[in-house]
Amino acid sequence: MKILITGAKGQLGKQINKEISKNKQCKVIAVNRKELDITDTNSVNQLILGNEPDVVINCAAHTAVDLCEEDIDNAYKINALGVKNLAIACEKIGAKFVQVSTDYVFNGEVNIQYKEDEITCPNSIYGKSKLLGEKFTKEFCSRYFIVRTAWLYGEGNNFVRTMINLSKTNNELNVVNDQYGSPTSTVDLAKAIVSLIYTEYYGTYHATCEGSCTWYDFAKKIFEIKNIDIKVNPVTSEEFKRPAPRPKYSVLDNFMLKLVGLNSFRNWEESLKEYLEGEM
Repeated sequence: MKILITGAKGQLGKQINKEISKNKQCKVIAVNRKELDITDTNSVNQLILGNEPDVVINCAAHTAVDLCEEDIDNAYKINALGVKNLAIACEKIGAKFVQVSTDYVFNGEVNIQYKEDEITCPNSIYGKSKLLGEKFTKEFCSRYFIVRTAWLYGEGNNFVRTMINLSKTNNELNVVNDQYGSPTSTVDLAKAIVSLIYTEYYGTYHATCEGSCTWYDFAKKIFEIKNIDIKVNPVTSEEFKRPAPRPKYSVLDNFMLKLVGLNSFRNWEESLKEYLEGEM
């Protein structure tokens, strides 16, 4: 099987490459932003039609949530138009297409665990552009997996590393305590995505670690595992305003993965402990 990974230098792209490489029968073509601009239709067609991969996994995205509020054109170009280019190219050669999406497609105003069929209603440019990417995936590719995830951390810049770095120069930190989600390890997510691509269970999936917490709980657990003595103060979203609105409650239910027997996600605390005791 030949697998093309876009955004291969990002947290998830790196981990998926590692996971796929365990299977010696797979050939991986890993490209980063410099090697492939997914917003360039000709470049996408040249790479995909020229290499004819069996699967394309799109990890390329404009994920700077606050910047997207100002950088609107680029947010839509990368998160929507770029996805459309990939989906069309995949359909031309009959390739499977994996589009990684986000909890930001929901507004988070209802305290429910979101299943895949819940009504989407994003309230940020990032969420709106990612939702349009989902729409284009379904519209232009027949063999697709849309995988929504949240609060991701792995090999790269993320909340976990930010907290640890801040603890080196601060005696106390203020962390939001009224937004709920599921911290998710790229290790667990990569395994789920790789499991899916060997199937024909096409559709939309939620893919996060089990359980939920607030950013404050998340930070406290990081410091507890790392034995870092620091005071963490819980604050509200109003006290910690950001340019882009965040979903207050974006806990995803891996309902469809459970139905097809592929929900291998661990509890978020277990995955976090492994991450902090291993890589960090």
